[in-house]
Amino acid sequence: MAVQQTQALPPQYVEDLQRDLGTQLTALTAAPLATDKFAPQVAGQDQAQKDAYTMATTQGQGIGAFQPYITQAGAYSGPQGYSSFMSPYQQDVIDATLAEYDTQAAAGLTGIGQQAAMSGNLGGGREGVMRSQYQNKSDMNRALLQSGLLQQGFTQANQLANQAFGQQQSLASQVPGLYGQDVNALRSAGASQQAQQQAQLDAIREQNRLRAYEPYERLGFQQTGIASIASGAPGQYQSMVTPNPTPLQNALGIAGVTGGLMTGYGDMMKGKYYQG
Repeated sequence: MAVQQTQALPPQYVEDLQRDLGTQLTALTAAPLATDKFAPQVAGQDQAQKDAYTMATTQGQGIGAFQPYITQAGAYSGPQGYSSFMSPYQQDVIDATLAEYDTQAAAGLTGIGQQAAMSGNLGGGREGVMRSQYQNKSDMNRALLQSGLLQQGFTQANQLANQAFGQQQSLASQVPGLYGQDVNALRSAGASQQAQQQAQLDAIREQNRLRAYEPYERLGFQQTGIASIASGAPGQYQSMVTPNPTPLQNALGIAGVTGGLMTGYGDMMKGKYYQG
């Protein structure tokens, strides 16, 4: 007994659509996807960031910015720290003061001679004793005056040295902080510019990625539509493109889309025939 085989063929336009889909799919997958066009890129450092790095690593600005002030502070300490602050006119002041003193002392000696003459002791022993006592006291007072003037100059110079020492220590703390503020300001400004450049690179990458995926998206949508027409059931297409995928996600996504297209196309071709 002969076996009768019944073949139910889809409408011609469905076959044409399926054939066209297969042709497009074959052509699309024949060439590798140019993934280099949407490979991740990293924006380079902005000039402000480079300047911040240069400043931070330059001796005397970032690294060791305190050193000159510590060194200068050391010059104002120790036994000779005051010497830089001694007034250059101090000796002139001392000399003028002592000269005036000597003038006044000489006038005193003249007065002793006059007193001796009036008392009839001029040139006598009493006058000599009076002159000796006066001179000894005068010399002592002169030495005390000179010592006081020197002490006054030293005290003032020492106070100025201590003040300068404190100023240098303060600068040793403040200057690195000021440099640090500049470094941070440059780093922050540079980071903002770098972020802007990175956003632009990411936008270009995303645009290239969507352009590369577009044929796969189009064929996937076409496949869903043809399957819906052939089966009479409504189809639903889900895009395989997600925002900002990683390179690994790109590779897996392409494999998934291509595999889905191939499987769906094969299932449609198998479903064209059945035996009864």
